[in-house]
Amino acid sequence: LKQRVVHHFHKRYVTRTGNAIFAHFDNVGPIVTTEQNFDSLLVPKGHISRSKNDNYYINQTHLLRAHTSAHQRDFIKMGLDRFLVTGDVYRRDEIDCSHYPVFHQMEGVRLFTKHELFQSANDETLDIFEKDPDFMVETQDKQTSHTLDAAKMVELDLKRTLEELVKDLFGHDTETRWLACYFPFTHPSYELEIKFQGEWMEMLGSGIMRQNILEQGGADNKVGWAFGLGLDRLAMLLLNIPDIRLLWSEDPRFLEQFKDVGIDPNTNIQFQPFSKFPPCFKDISFWIDKDFNQNDFYEIVRSIGGDLVENVEMIDEFTHPKNNRKSHCYRINYRSMDRSVTNEEINELQEMIRKDVVEKLTLDLR
Repeated sequence: LKQRVVHHFHKRYVTRTGNAIFAHFDNVGPIVTTEQNFDSLLVPKGHISRSKNDNYYINQTHLLRAHTSAHQRDFIKMGLDRFLVTGDVYRRDEIDCSHYPVFHQMEGVRLFTKHELFQSANDETLDIFEKDPDFMVETQDKQTSHTLDAAKMVELDLKRTLEELVKDLFGHDTETRWLACYFPFTHPSYELEIKFQGEWMEMLGSGIMRQNILEQGGADNKVGWAFGLGLDRLAMLLLNIPDIRLLWSEDPRFLEQFKDVGIDPNTNIQFQPFSKFPPCFKDISFWIDKDFNQNDFYEIVRSIGGDLVENVEMIDEFTHPKNNRKSHCYRINYRSMDRSVTNEEINELQEMIRKDVVEKLTLDLR
């Protein structure tokens, strides 16, 4: 699937001699500094996205990247104006068929000089940067330093580029719509949704890059856009894969179905279920305190149950009428992708989870 997206960009955007203008990097290591992951993207110090509950910190200064955007500024510093970055990213999250602690993301960036942005307009009065103090103000349509003309031209190119991508992937009749949103590192910011099987679904986030990021990268005379695309979600939609755990399966019955997907970009392959083993449900209930975070509990379940855990759902919340203590009850659904599980082995895992809830989260079981 990564190859299909890269193929689209390399086929669609070329020089006069036929060379691809977008460089592609897919071997960048996942360990980054907090400065790369947050500061370089203008994420405020107290922003919730920095929380240890949502990230995999290695120490105070390093973590597993939460997004491929962590490499934006570094590649701009290298002098690149057009590039794609693909890599695995890591986030602590809930447990269900569409969430996994590691997934794959693709970042796209394109920068423009004044000449590149306005070359089709044939108007020398157009400029990227605002010179009139009366118009040096941030609005919903532009950043402080940008002219409205520049912002609209970048927006037009961004939306046209991404609409062409999704129509190439999902079909030229695919309905799309744009929604305004917020990211610290872009403004204006947009989410692209597509109508898929009768419902609107979010595809990607994008926007006009904050000028401060370009200045840090030594490209202060340019303006640009960026987008971030989740490849796992895209694969599940395109290939009709119902469970994200399958994307990490080494079962040949799964892998053989998709061996030609990246070779022929026009291949229309749909996942064919090869088995459906029965689930095994186990409940756990415990009293929570003010410091409790669900992601801490999910991490315990993941670390012990691994890919045997299909999903975890909170099925009850109770407040004691006398002492106001609160408790949560969670149902853990165990199901293997390739075999039937036994009640004995699941009981053993469940007991280990109960033990860690008490010892690591210092909570009382009910």
